[in-house]
Amino acid sequence: MQATTTAVPRPRAGERIMAAINRDPRAAPHGTRNDAVLAAVLLTGAVCLALSTDEGRRPDAAGWALLVAAHIPIVWRRRHPLLVLVALVALVGPYHAMDNNHAAAGPASYVALYTLAVTGRPLRTILTGIGVLTVSVGIMLTVNTHQAVELIRISGWVIAILFAGVDVRYYRQYVASIVERAERAERTREEEARRRVAEERLRVARDLHDLLAHSITVIGVQTSVAAHVLTADPGRLDRAAVAKALDDIAETCRSARGELRTTLEVLREQDATDARGPLPGLHGLPDLAETARGAGARVELSVRADAVPPAVGAAVYRIVQEALTNSVRHAGPKPSVHVEVRAERGALRLSVTDDGTGPDPAGTPGFGLVGMRERARSVGGTLDAGPREGGGGGGFEVTAVLPTPAVPTGPAPTPTHLIPESDR
Repeated sequence: MQATTTAVPRPRAGERIMAAINRDPRAAPHGTRNDAVLAAVLLTGAVCLALSTDEGRRPDAAGWALLVAAHIPIVWRRRHPLLVLVALVALVGPYHAMDNNHAAAGPASYVALYTLAVTGRPLRTILTGIGVLTVSVGIMLTVNTHQAVELIRISGWVIAILFAGVDVRYYRQYVASIVERAERAERTREEEARRRVAEERLRVARDLHDLLAHSITVIGVQTSVAAHVLTADPGRLDRAAVAKALDDIAETCRSARGELRTTLEVLREQDATDARGPLPGLHGLPDLAETARGAGARVELSVRADAVPPAVGAAVYRIVQEALTNSVRHAGPKPSVHVEVRAERGALRLSVTDDGTGPDPAGTPGFGLVGMRERARSVGGTLDAGPREGGGGGGFEVTAVLPTPAVPTGPAPTPTHLIPESDR
């Protein structure tokens, strides 16, 4: 099987010419070789011009030597434009002073002037042009006054060449600035895309951590309850307790599977602008509390808040989910947990406290507290977590303040959920 190759179309002549005009001559490939060819072409034209004049104006041996030597510096015009112009003036000056054919040395002089104008600063170009014209007119005055007047008359060509070089230089700078801005914009777009991918990966990682940690912890506790009931007194087996524990495990698995499917859809969607699905919010807090009660915790939930932005509601849900998971896991058997969510002026205040022993300082640190702080920061809020102060019986406390754009007005809202342990 032969590999197929795709032929790259050759740029058209117009595109190549524009690319050569837009490119800095000092960065052009094969610059020295091309300038050597240019010097040979200019020398050929100069010889033809010198031979086309009358016998009295044709160069002698010294004139031919100066004319040929004046074209040699053209080979290095890109690298050292000012030195090339100085060398050319030093060679062309005696050539003109000998009253040889003056037009023969003109093309090389124009090329040197153009190169200086297109590569140097405008002020230096103007001063150099004035200096070249002054020297040329001074030399002509010593040879022939009529030729000096003629040189002054045609000096407009020299000025035109200098201004053309300056104009091309500014045009190249303009094109280079456009290209640089386009490249910078492309880099910015790529960096923004990478940043969004990183943020999305972090969000998915947080969601998976919160979901799996909570579900697996609850399932583990419920499994332990079922195992304890089966082994505590086999002769008086409480089938209802075992069935309830298994039903709770099945319900937790179904809930975790559904939420996991919603989270993983983000990784499957390619074109959707937002594949997150409906975000969890304050309406899901009673289910979290009920799940924690099924794992043995005594949970009191108080929600005193109206509708909040979806992002803030999702952050509250995840923070409460992780805090309840930590209480079930680390607070000891049957911990008492109090969850309170209340709206204040321009903010939502969240508090989750328990009376347990807290996490083991010698244990392996996890990502729970880090994830809760990231959740709070994602909506512009703050979160503090640590041992309770002044609680008397120890315990752990998580508090967060999440800003909300809406400012509550009127009397305090009535509780939408107030579920104490005694009413279970």
